[in-house]
This record gives sequence, C-alpha cells and structure tokens, in this order.
Amino acid sequence: MALTAAQVAEQKKQVEELLGSVEQLGFAKALFYGKVRGDLVFPYPTLPVAKQQQADEAAAKVRMFARDRIDAVKIDREAMIPDSVVRGLGDLGVLGMTAPPSVGGLGFNQQQYLKVMEILGGHCSSTAVFVNAHHSIGIRALLLFGTPEQQAKWLPDLVAGRKLAAFALTEPEAGSDAGNVQTTAVEDGDGYVLNGLKHYITNGGIADVLTVMAKMTGPDGKSRVTAFFVTPDLPGFEVVEARAEKCGIRGTATGKLRFTNMRVPKANVLGPIGKGLKVALTVLDFGRTTFGASCTGHAKACIEAMVGHAKTRRQFQQTLSEFELVKKKIAFAAAHTFAMEAATAQCARCIDSGQEDFMLETAILKVFATEHLWTIVNDCIQIFGGKAYFCDQPYERWMRDARINQIGEGANDVLKAFIAVVGCRGPGEYLKTLRDDMIGGRWSFRKIGAALGVGTKLVLPWASTPTVPVNSPQLAADAASFAANVKKFGLELPHVFLRLKDETKFVQAQLIHERIADIAIDLYVSACTLSRLDHLLAHPSKDPHADVDAGRYFLKIAARRIAANFAALTDHDDADCVRTADGVLGRR
Repeated sequence: MALTAAQVAEQKKQVEELLGSVEQLGFAKALFYGKVRGDLVFPYPTLPVAKQQQADEAAAKVRMFARDRIDAVKIDREAMIPDSVVRGLGDLGVLGMTAPPSVGGLGFNQQQYLKVMEILGGHCSSTAVFVNAHHSIGIRALLLFGTPEQQAKWLPDLVAGRKLAAFALTEPEAGSDAGNVQTTAVEDGDGYVLNGLKHYITNGGIADVLTVMAKMTGPDGKSRVTAFFVTPDLPGFEVVEARAEKCGIRGTATGKLRFTNMRVPKANVLGPIGKGLKVALTVLDFGRTTFGASCTGHAKACIEAMVGHAKTRRQFQQTLSEFELVKKKIAFAAAHTFAMEAATAQCARCIDSGQEDFMLETAILKVFATEHLWTIVNDCIQIFGGKAYFCDQPYERWMRDARINQIGEGANDVLKAFIAVVGCRGPGEYLKTLRDDMIGGRWSFRKIGAALGVGTKLVLPWASTPTVPVNSPQLAADAASFAANVKKFGLELPHVFLRLKDETKFVQAQLIHERIADIAIDLYVSACTLSRLDHLLAHPSKDPHADVDAGRYFLKIAARRIAANFAALTDHDDADCVRTADGVLGRR
C-alpha cells in the first residue's frame, strides 16, 4: 500500500531533523545544484610524511600478520575467528587504531586506519568485518558520543582487545528501516527497563559491550530512539543464538539477542535522549567508509588473481590474456578499483578534516564499492572458469563473502533512494513555490516567463557551468566533460520534479530515484578519480594499482553510464515494469 501524504510528511520531518540545514552543502549535495565544490576534493588527500610512515609501518605489520597468522580458509571452514587472531590484532593496535593514545590507541586518523582495513579486506573478509563491527561502528559510538566517564570505563579494554564491542540496531522489523525499532526502553527510577529482540548482530553473542538502540516514548507521546550501553552481565540479557550459520563471512559471530525486563543504569545512556537514530546514522557513516577500504582490498586481490591466471592459462593456442572479452573484464576491474580507492580516500578526508556533511558521500561510496566489487568477483570467477567453482580454490569463498556487502549497513536499494531523496531535498525546496503554484493552478504568463527560458529550460541560479580545479592539461577535456554533466544534472532535476508534480509521488518514485542516484554516484566518484589522476600526473607512483590509464578509462565508462541514465529519466518503460510486477504479485 502506498504511503499517505501524512505519512510522507512525517517521514520528511524526521529526515529534516536528522540532516540539518540545507545550506550545509557537502560535495555530493552540491552536485544536485549543478555545482562543483572543488575545494572539498582537490587537491587529492595525502598524508604528511610522519603519518604516512606510521601508516606504512602498521600496514607492513598487519600484512605480515595476515600472511602468517590469519588462515582465511580455516576461518571459513570452521566458522570462527580464533582467539589467537583476535589477541594478535589487539597486540598490533588494530582494534583501537583511531582511539587516542591516552586510552591505549594509536591515534590514527581515518586515512591511516583505512590503509590497514584494505589489507584485511584483501586477505580475509570475515576478519575485516569483525574489526569493522568492533572498531568502526562499535568503539566509534563511544568515541563520538560517550561521556568522559563512559570512555574511561570501557575504552581501555576495548582498544586493547581485552573486551569486544558490537552495535545492536537490527531487529525483525527494523533492518534498513532503522526508525522502526521495536525494542522498548521505559524509565524506571534510576534506570531504564529494556525489552525486545535483536538479530543479525555482528559480534552480538561474544561482545562485552554493546551499543543498543531502543525506542522510548517522550512527554509529547511520540516514540524516539535512544542509544544505550549494554553488557551481557545485566539480568535479562540473553544470547538466543551466538553464531548463526550463514552463506559468507562465516568466521564472524552473528548473534541473536533477547532483552527481558533488562534494567540499564541511566549512566549507560549514550548521547542525548531521543537522538539514537542520529547516533546510529553517524556511526554507520564511519562503517560505510570502512566498506570502501575492505572492498578495495578485495578487488585488488581479484585483479592479481585474474591477471596471473590470464597470463598463464592457454586455450586455442593462446593465453587467456590475448582474448578481448578477458581483457574487458580485467580493464573493468582495474578502472573501478582505481575509482574505489579514490572515493575511499576522499571519504576518509571528509572525516579527518572535520566536515559535517558527508552522509551522502559515504552512502555513495558504500553502494559504488559493493556493487562493483560484486561484478569484479563474478568476472574473476568467469575468467577462472570451472576451476573457480570448487572449494579447493578461494574464489567461491570470495563470492560468498562479497554478497553481504550490498545488504549490510544499509541495503543498496534503500541507500539509492536515500541518495536521490536527500540529494534532491535542497533543489526541491527551492522550487517548491514554483511547483505549488503549478499544482494549485496559480500560474500566470508572468510567472511562466520568469521560470522558463528559451526552449523551456528552467532558468536557475545554479545554471552556470561549474569550474573543476584540475592542474594537468592532460585532464582538461575530461574535466570539461565532467563539468558539463554536473551542470546538466542540476538543470535536469527541476524537470523531474515538475513532471511528477506531487511531492508524495516523487518520494515514492523509486525507479526514478535509482537513475538519479546512479548519476550522482558516477558523478561523485568521477570527481574523486579526477582528483587522484591530477595528483598522479604530478607525482607518479610505482603502485601497479595507481594506473593512470585505468583511472581515465573509468571516467569514460562512468560518462557513458551517466548519459544512459539521463536519457532514461524520460525514455523508459516504468509503467510496463510496474504493471507486470503487479500482475505477477496479484496472481500469487
């Protein structure tokens, strides 16, 4: 059943409370206005010499530890990460890398931390997801929102790995719909009584400290989510299932938890009362950035495997590397891995520079990295052929591990709708009066003349071609093409709004959302890629994954996808698609 106008209005109000002012434009939001905030992505982010050295040393230690101590095959087969691996990661500082030295952390920034996560992602996805759950969304909540007393109480043991953290949001009725949490918290004297069920919680059955989301009813009678710190020793805490058996990332302990009249002290409230969704969404921004790094590492492992096999496997008197369809797969992988790494670095810069508005950037990174990694893994299997299908090779495990990425920490379909709706919010509000006049029949020739220009193109304050601050002359044509597409994006969106006429229709037009989001994703990642290319042309690298040709090829692939999505905003079969699905649904 479609949402009512009242339901749409209520959801809009909740979104506005979470997102803040439209005027706080990050790079991705600016794209929806047809603007390029070049200062936010140029020049390409690099680490100071001392921090780079720290990152390189940590990466070398983790790479050696992974090679010698992390047996990805055994972890997958036995569905468990050994305690020795957890202790070793703690000893290396991986479990608290971004925590301050005052509590035993390494004090790394996000860029440094993600260099390590890339290595783990390329070696063992189970281990990478375990660390992400513990550090990127577990400890991070405490670092960002914890009081000094809470941090002093829990951080030292969590940072050292003596205790493990988890983030408990997901429930049977609250997956991507995070606001639909059914676990309740009722104030009772000096504490709160929690009741509810959580499932699909990474580290849930083995964690010592969990950030739990529960719904409270406020004085105004409305329910809002609040975050709590919960420990397994609280009466009423029950581990229903410690390790659910699953398709991939089998080494992670994915738990189901039940809270029955579980009393939580008021001192364990995390952040402001009723602002738990803000806590959750902020923490997930960090986790999604880690997805980018882990997927980049996984994609690089695929490229090495594809190239090695293609150059040695002979069929029809030729190596596979001589066939164009094999080359196509390798080129796609190289191009998208180059872009994946560039977008990951830019999202890390958003965090390290203290930007306030990067929710769209991290959502874009998560969708882009996970979708294209899935294609790269699939292509890797295709190049290996039947050999990849057997369990004595790592490739079928890579496929199983990669699939969850498009679901966890925000399903990609939901994130695409989020990217489109949130990105369009600013331009949509600007044009609201124009749209309301049209809907209400209050048009006049004067208003039409003020709104429309030659060829019925909307005349908007953001209609000028943006400047893209690349320095290399070699990128001038690419930058001009990118700028033209950004301008077109800003000019095209108002026509989308006007064609739909009604805000309720736009909010629920998911087939349109998908195209808008896909354009925004390719535009943002293209900007990140241009920035990286500009840097590499001035400072060449010996890294085989820093191939300028791969980056420039990505720009061409992305430009073709953008053109196709622009065309599909008006030339599509959406009505037939919906009618067919409705028919199938109605006959079952």
